[in-house]
Amino acid sequence: MAGNSDPLTPRAKLAVTAGKAVAAASRAAGRGSGSVIGGKVALKLDPDLLARLAQHLDVILVSATNGKTTTTRLIAEALRAAGPVVSNALGANMPAGITSALAGGSDAKFGVIEVDEKYLAGVARDTDPKCIALLNLSRDQLDRAAETRMLAENWREGLAGSKAVVVANADDPLIVWAASSSPNVIWVAAGQMWKDDAWSCPSCGGVMQRPGDDWFCGQCGFRRPTPSWALSGDHVLDPHGSAWPIHLQLPGRANKSNAAASAAVAAVFGVPPQVGLERMYQVQAVAGRYDVVQFMQRDLRLLLAKNPAGWLETFSLIDPPPTPVILSVNARGADGTDTSWLWDVDYTQLTGHPIFVIGDRKLDLAVRLEVANQHFQVCENADQAVQMAPPGRIEVIANYTAFQDLRRRVGN
Repeated sequence: MAGNSDPLTPRAKLAVTAGKAVAAASRAAGRGSGSVIGGKVALKLDPDLLARLAQHLDVILVSATNGKTTTTRLIAEALRAAGPVVSNALGANMPAGITSALAGGSDAKFGVIEVDEKYLAGVARDTDPKCIALLNLSRDQLDRAAETRMLAENWREGLAGSKAVVVANADDPLIVWAASSSPNVIWVAAGQMWKDDAWSCPSCGGVMQRPGDDWFCGQCGFRRPTPSWALSGDHVLDPHGSAWPIHLQLPGRANKSNAAASAAVAAVFGVPPQVGLERMYQVQAVAGRYDVVQFMQRDLRLLLAKNPAGWLETFSLIDPPPTPVILSVNARGADGTDTSWLWDVDYTQLTGHPIFVIGDRKLDLAVRLEVANQHFQVCENADQAVQMAPPGRIEVIANYTAFQDLRRRVGN
């Protein structure tokens, strides 16, 4: 790595080279970016490779159920004001994908890394981060990730005594409980639209009281900390009380919330809020999310929503009725095979929209929409749904693998 007093060992160099070769072969075979398989091979050859690649970087880790990929992009843009950045921008967020990303950034100063919730404690151990951003925890992939309280407990134990500055969402009780074991926390009032995973106190199990935007446990006194940064409408309030305008090309309140957390992270590294927020305007789409694409002479806006919290935020930013909406749900390994979460989503918010349902689990979704008294049509595929949709831009909302299927079909 450039300017290193301690260059990579021969074994580490071999691992990086082999990983890149395998990744290139995977890409050539049309199997995606190759970053995961490349990283797996590299880590097999040198199990300490992630730690070696991270040791000359100021590492920032970003973890949450919702908003990881977008926030990682926003932080990376803001920090480029202070030096070169390497990042796993495509969202490969387990150790193999992270290793691949860092192997490509030999001259970087900052490593901005999105981390899958289950792997946060381990990746933090390996990479010795300077800063960790924690945004929210909500139910997701119930068959894989267990419940949110257990994840929060893993984080709480894994981050206890960490030297990292933790930038955490003061409005999510699970995040506050997880982050409270850290000695150095910056609290951001980033908001919490989805509250159904935080009605009981993570500390004692008591019932959470939620007057207005505040929250506290009536039994043990666990309560919302006082934030030093806050999202206020279209502005970020910094610790000095100055209001900085948020100008984003990304839609919706959730992305303003992501920008507020990102501004707080960038400030840890000396990037002023005004500079950081201005740079965030560059981000137009994140791994295809929010892209408007042309398909069969129609404009389709592609929106990713993987769990109840994500669907709730997405409903808030679609165009009003009678804009047609295509919904696509799969339940493959990467999505989680349990679709019971569909019953946690309030589909009555789609009343007035013509709805078209596709995806592997279109019948599960159809039953849910029937119960919600929605008018919908089940279609064989995206082509048929687009053909049947009335005029105007079409909003397309899909969960993880359904989103990837759609991107391939519409050439995005």
